[in-house]
Amino acid sequence: MFLVNGVFDIVYSVTQILTLLIALYQFAISIFGIVHRKEKISHPPQKRFAIIIPAHNEERVVGPLIDSIKAQRYPRTLFDIHLIADNCTDHTADVGRNHGAIIHKRTNHEKIGKGFAIEWMIERLEESGVQYDAIIMFDADNLVHPDFLAIMNDKLCSGHKVIQGYLGVKNPFDSWVSVSLALSYWYDNRMWQHARSQLGLSCALGGTGLCIDRALLREIGWEATGLTEDLEFGVRCVKHGVIPTWAHDAKVYDEKPVTFMASFHQRLRWQQGHFNCARQYIVPLIKESVKERRFMKFDMAVYLFQPVRSVIVFAMSIMLFLFNLPMVDKVFSLHVAQLIPQPVWMWISAILFLEMPLALILERINWRAYVGLILVPIFLWTWGPVSLQAYFTRRNRKWYHTVHKRALRLDQVRD
Repeated sequence: MFLVNGVFDIVYSVTQILTLLIALYQFAISIFGIVHRKEKISHPPQKRFAIIIPAHNEERVVGPLIDSIKAQRYPRTLFDIHLIADNCTDHTADVGRNHGAIIHKRTNHEKIGKGFAIEWMIERLEESGVQYDAIIMFDADNLVHPDFLAIMNDKLCSGHKVIQGYLGVKNPFDSWVSVSLALSYWYDNRMWQHARSQLGLSCALGGTGLCIDRALLREIGWEATGLTEDLEFGVRCVKHGVIPTWAHDAKVYDEKPVTFMASFHQRLRWQQGHFNCARQYIVPLIKESVKERRFMKFDMAVYLFQPVRSVIVFAMSIMLFLFNLPMVDKVFSLHVAQLIPQPVWMWISAILFLEMPLALILERINWRAYVGLILVPIFLWTWGPVSLQAYFTRRNRKWYHTVHKRALRLDQVRD
């Protein structure tokens, strides 16, 4: 039993230190997200955009998206809407055509997933010979703020090569699951994404509302066909010395799952892809950050480590619970080495949690979101089993399609 106690104490102590350091790191960065001043658009419309919409059986929701894009306060001659009807068995192509999109039907039952569809579309655009300055990607269930393209044009004219728009939620109050996800996104948008951009660090690409300079895309290629194509491309940008920037006022509204199982499967795919990227890039990024003295690469390595941390913390919490059961304690006589005093953990946890309502205040979110704060700790805890299952199934590359049902229009969306 002495050996069991010794091993557990070492592992638990290391976990405490890692968890504390990452929590302090996250808090230090979040401070820079408190202040936000709306940026003025200083460049006239000049960039021409190819807007790509990968869609698999999205006839219910793709129409309002296309309408919101056509309603942009940006010259209609400077953007084209390309809808990929990807292995569709419904009327997605017909709906898209009726709303004014250029339709591209793709049928490939081997290379399944959003990343492959985007790669295929980029190749078609190259073959077409049409000159675009940048490519913008939206998911079929999105709605887009009228100033989105104008802001992206301004960012590109200012020299940025990869820009991520604000990730809003169009159905935050459908269920406790959707409001929990919305709370996470509102917090991340302000206290993580915006904060990191203020420090000149890379934002995390969200897979939608993403703008990429065409010349850069030709230079480094897409090559992002995994379960988290956005993360893959973002990491490759950082490795090439390109910092994806954040556009806080360029808003995209996304539909979130309303049931726990739908959310579980979606998050499982995210974490599986995250683990694969972590395995491939964490060590090289740390080595390059030291060799090149580029802090942004170290920061990306920390971001890639997050799912690993979730698994460690979740596993240790379960072990602590089990070893504190009277019958188990009698067998193992386990004594936990509490390296960090309990009051310190309580203060850190309280401060990090209070940043969430602070983000709601700063973002001026509807009062109903505050009610969701009651249940969000439970939802956040479920990231543990999601991450644990993702770790053991990380070799899976099967794409699970999230069914979208809410055909809302932009004037119906209320944060």
